[in-house]
Amino acid sequence: MTDRTQTVDRRGTVDDASLSRLARGIIGSEVLRIAAEIRSLIAAGQPVCNLTVGDFDPREFPLPDSLLEGVHRALRAGHTNYPPSNGVLELRQAAARFTERELGLAVPVESVLVAGGARPLIYATYRTLVDPGDTVAFPVPSWNNNHYAYLTGAVPLPLPVTREHDFHPVPEQVEAILPRVRLLALCTPLNPTGTRMSPAALEQICRAVVAENRRREERGERPVFLLFDQVYWSLDFDTPRPPTPAGLVPEVAPYTVALDAISKSLAATGLRVGWSIAAPAVTARMSDLLGHVGAWAPKAEQIATAEFLDDPTAFAAFRRTMHQRLHERLDLLHQGLERLRSQGHPVEAVKPEGTLYLSARFDLFGRRLGGRELRTNEDIRRLLLEQAGIGVVPFQAFGLSREDGWVRLSVGGVAVVAIEAGLERLAAALRRLE
Repeated sequence: MTDRTQTVDRRGTVDDASLSRLARGIIGSEVLRIAAEIRSLIAAGQPVCNLTVGDFDPREFPLPDSLLEGVHRALRAGHTNYPPSNGVLELRQAAARFTERELGLAVPVESVLVAGGARPLIYATYRTLVDPGDTVAFPVPSWNNNHYAYLTGAVPLPLPVTREHDFHPVPEQVEAILPRVRLLALCTPLNPTGTRMSPAALEQICRAVVAENRRREERGERPVFLLFDQVYWSLDFDTPRPPTPAGLVPEVAPYTVALDAISKSLAATGLRVGWSIAAPAVTARMSDLLGHVGAWAPKAEQIATAEFLDDPTAFAAFRRTMHQRLHERLDLLHQGLERLRSQGHPVEAVKPEGTLYLSARFDLFGRRLGGRELRTNEDIRRLLLEQAGIGVVPFQAFGLSREDGWVRLSVGGVAVVAIEAGLERLAAALRRLE
């Protein structure tokens, strides 16, 4: 009998029309699309300063040694089976201790839910608190809230923000829309802008949430919840202990789902460990939901993370290292763009406050190169990539509709020398514009 490999055509007549309405309406990640384009250019040998994906190159930002060693120990100890669907108890307890030590908030372990990074927890928050047709409010730009609203059938309510207010909504803006909102999603420091919300503004917003829920309770209505994404808090350069909703207004705690993770704070994006803190009733239902999805973090990584979170000296030391490396790159970019601005070029950048992101504006609309006029943010993005070898992500990838030249620059995947070379190419490209 002769072995034969049979070629099977799985395409047939199956196309988008064969799929669900949900699948047909999904918009893929613009950030990942741009990153794939840049990888192709790099593979072809072109010099590119890749400032796109919010990730870390381990050659520039390696994991903490003790965390990596902890993963190895846990694997050797046999932690290769399924973890509990809500997270191993050791990590849930360690996350509670970590939150009390670093953020000054005492939380019961029943409030802590562990998952494979912050993404599943955001999705679970939407699914647990929001019914189809409910309204979800969020600032634009912000990361992926528009997509989560689509996936859950929510009505998105984008809140326009400005540089004047550090790209965060102002309290009066939130107070005006709260009566018709089921979920308010905030993030500080913010992805994509890298800017923080002022404690005074956050406190006023939290007080507005509490007041709105008192009115709803009197009417027998479901409350409005606050999704508070704080995964970048330890990368805030100037605030050792950042403000939190519950720390500012304790009464808002039952209505808050706070998110944290090691992805950005420990340069551990691939280890996939995050946790949420919410009212025990909310946590229990989020856990039930994620249990069916199987979105838990790997067990060995959970064990190692628990050990690391309980080592305040190691955490503080690594935090200082992250600040130094990120500061170096962000400051270099900021100073280079401001230098170009002082030379008369229509560019500007926001002074870095933390995270791995820098907000920059390239007001090149109406300029020409080779007869091609720049009309949109996408035109500007392509010019920067093709003429200067710099990869950026326009704010349109974060839910913004207006064309204003603002882009996100992410420095986690680049060396200092790549930024220096990219700035030289950018200066030359700007001089060629008509």
